[in-house]
Amino acid sequence: MKFAGKDIYKLIPQRKPFVMVDEFEATGDNAGQSALCVRTDNYFILPDGTMAETGLIEHVAQSCSALAGSHALSGGSSAPPVGIIGEVKHFSCNRRPRSGERIETTVSFGMSFGNVTMATGKSYVCGEQIVEITLKIFMQ
Repeated sequence: MKFAGKDIYKLIPQRKPFVMVDEFEATGDNAGQSALCVRTDNYFILPDGTMAETGLIEHVAQSCSALAGSHALSGGSSAPPVGIIGEVKHFSCNRRPRSGERIETTVSFGMSFGNVTMATGKSYVCGEQIVEITLKIFMQ
């Protein structure tokens, strides 16, 4: 099932102006795809019109949150879980996206131990990979 617009709020606990996912679709038990159109009013836009690296990390983290939210929703929960970035590993940014560009991201969950999950993400603009990251996420 694809989520977009206000339906995203069913999957993530974040609210405006700090929402970094416009669309999300689960593509398997532990994988999903998201998208974000970079707008000039985005919290992470720099003076040169590009998105800061911290915004890219937050976009991938919220994409992981949407994946966890889709799991929770399919399991009967009425609210998405809250996750906290515990560690950023292997972050690589080839370039920052510009205002007006659409970021498409794939995320997947790896090993979990208790309330800690390893997640990976890759982000693309027009087929060009711009980000690769591994996150350790603590789920509350």
